[in-house]
Amino acid sequence: MTAPAAGADPPATAVRPAGHLVVRAGRASFLVHRRATLVAAALALLLAAVCVAYLCVGESFVAPYEVLRVLLGERSSHDLVVGTLRLPRMTVGLLAGAAFGVAGALIQTVARNPLASPDIIGVTQGAGALTVGSMTFGITSYAVLPYLSVAGGVLAAVLVYVFAWRGGLHAIRFVLVGIGFAVALRSVTQLFLTKGDYLVAQQAQVWMTGSLNGRGWPEAAPLGWALLALLPAVLWAARAQRAVSLDDDTATALGIRLGRTRLGLVAVGVVLASMATGAAGPVDFVALLAPQIARRLTRTAQIPLLGSALLGAVIVVLGDLLARKLLAPTELPVGVPTAGVGAPYLIWLIVRGRRVRGRAAGGRA
Repeated sequence: MTAPAAGADPPATAVRPAGHLVVRAGRASFLVHRRATLVAAALALLLAAVCVAYLCVGESFVAPYEVLRVLLGERSSHDLVVGTLRLPRMTVGLLAGAAFGVAGALIQTVARNPLASPDIIGVTQGAGALTVGSMTFGITSYAVLPYLSVAGGVLAAVLVYVFAWRGGLHAIRFVLVGIGFAVALRSVTQLFLTKGDYLVAQQAQVWMTGSLNGRGWPEAAPLGWALLALLPAVLWAARAQRAVSLDDDTATALGIRLGRTRLGLVAVGVVLASMATGAAGPVDFVALLAPQIARRLTRTAQIPLLGSALLGAVIVVLGDLLARKLLAPTELPVGVPTAGVGAPYLIWLIVRGRRVRGRAAGGRA
């Protein structure tokens, strides 16, 4: 081996950050966070266990072996219970939870605030207002309502983005404007409820809490195809997250167009949250909880999208299982247990944020 000539540049070597692995596929190579990979594998196993428990537990218990037979397409006496009643409902919850988790991760990344989530900044409220308004005027078909939810969520997000833009998207202003729109849209929804038919209002009230009752393949199939179509956008968002996580001066110096990137991330998150709301209703706090728990488990600089999706699915499926069994034979909406966990967590985030700001102010003093 010959030494490099004097004055010549040393050969370039790839620098691998600590805690990462380099995965090579042909000429392509990918940098994978080791802890995030292990956490994702553990969450996938947890999700599988929760799904099996969901299919086994109900008014009648089905053995795991019989559940496996139904999933493999074999004839079983439990085809009706597992394959027709429980599996479609669980699939809707799984897909909606994953969509909520990724949506929350993207919006929190753009806002740089753990309090920012679709159900806090008005996206799900916009989807709910248009959906409930449509139900009030006689549109109650579950084949139409998901599309109205997407339209309402996108419209609410556009209004929040426009009003929060002042030569740039400031994180605190974005959250505050979103909270204001969320309160206003909730008032609009309540107005629709008071003006509508009593039975329709009851149906809308259950939908607003977030419920998987009565959901099946007609709701799961469109949501699944939509998520599959958005997969390239989600993969782009996973890469764009790194640029948005940098401070503005550094990102601008690297030639990154922050405005367009943030707009793209918000757009993907809003569409995901709106589609999930259309399928399962506005299940509160899933988009808030999943990204923050995933980030604490992985200890990564960016919020992991895969971990957020898996945790969102676990929260919704497990929440619906608890909602079915806590007060059996009465079924609660899935939004009740998620709110029971998410509301205290939100309060803890607010209190913790105040303490951190107080310590920072004391240190500067």
